[in-house]
This record gives sequence, C-alpha cells and structure tokens, in this order.
Amino acid sequence: MKTLQKIAGLLVVTLFAFNTLSAQGYKIGDQATDFKLKGVDNKMVSLADYKDAKGFIIIFTCNHCPYSIAYEDRIIALDKKYSALGYPVVAINPNDPAIEPKDSFELMIKRAKEKGFTFPYLFDDGQKIFPQYGATKTPHVFIVKREGGKNIVKYIGAIDDNYKNAGDVSKKYVEDAVDALLANREVEVKNTVAIGCSIKVKK
Repeated sequence: MKTLQKIAGLLVVTLFAFNTLSAQGYKIGDQATDFKLKGVDNKMVSLADYKDAKGFIIIFTCNHCPYSIAYEDRIIALDKKYSALGYPVVAINPNDPAIEPKDSFELMIKRAKEKGFTFPYLFDDGQKIFPQYGATKTPHVFIVKREGGKNIVKYIGAIDDNYKNAGDVSKKYVEDAVDALLANREVEVKNTVAIGCSIKVKK
C-alpha cells in the first residue's frame, strides 16, 4: 500500500513538473510547431505555406492594446524590410474576444484594412497557439529560423527598447537578431522582456 502511495505521489510530482514546464512555452533552441490559423482575408495560413522562407518574425499582437498600436507602423516596416529577405512577419491575435470585444475577428479585419497591414494577421481561435509559444504580452515576438525543415527559436521578447517613441529607440532587438541570422552569425541578444498588455483569457 505504501509503495502504491509513493508511486502515486511521484506521478503527481512528475505531472506537476511537466505542466509547469509546458506552461513556460518555448526556449531558445526549441523547435516551434507549425499552426494553421484563419487570417483577416478568411484564408487559413500556416508556416509551411511559405516555401521559400528562411524563417519568420512571429508577433503576438492585437487591436486594442496601446503597446501594440504604438508598434503597428514598426511591425509593417519590419515586414517590408525582411519579407523579401526571407523573414516575413506573421502576426497572431491571441486574445479572447469574449473578454476583450475590441479584439474580435471582425475588428481585426477592419484594423488590418485601416493600417494597410502587409503581413498575415491571424486569429488564435481557441487560444491554442500562444500557450505553446509561451507568449504573455501583446506584442510578444518569437523569431524562428528554418533549419533542416524545422522552425528553431532564435529570439524571444520585445521589438525594441522604446515603445513610446520609435525615434528614441537605441536597441533594435528584432532587427539585430534577423540581421545576424541573415549573416549566419549568432544572435547576441536572444531574450528580452516583452513589454505590453497581458493576453486576455477566460478565467
């Protein structure tokens, strides 16, 4: 009986550790799984659709968050600069519209048209993808590089070091990371703290 109790106790500890680890999301060097999410053009999008991509700038963002709004033009600029070089932006709205109505799919379509998004803006329906990545804020960036057919995480964190004013940015984390990858160099700053709004989930 005592042996069974010990085994049961070990199982509980193991499951707790596994769930805690899973909740943390990806770390640098992890393989990011692909996804298939609906975009504002009503088409399903996955990373596998980009046959010639060298990697991706995956950004969890949304309509309503002032931090996300502050970065919209910079996200567009990142896509314009790096998409042609093999690192397109893929934006994902992780918020539950039942909690934050401003992040509904209909308003995503409207926002994308208003701003002239040049990249896919996808809806994480069911909120299954952002926990896998470990995104906690909007915006939250994950840069992945294709290596041997796998998407390997190379950078996690913020876009740059000044959300308030693009003109006062001194450290362009995403640009520096992608430039390093394009030059086949090691990314120097691999992790930064994402600054933004918390992702809205049902309690």
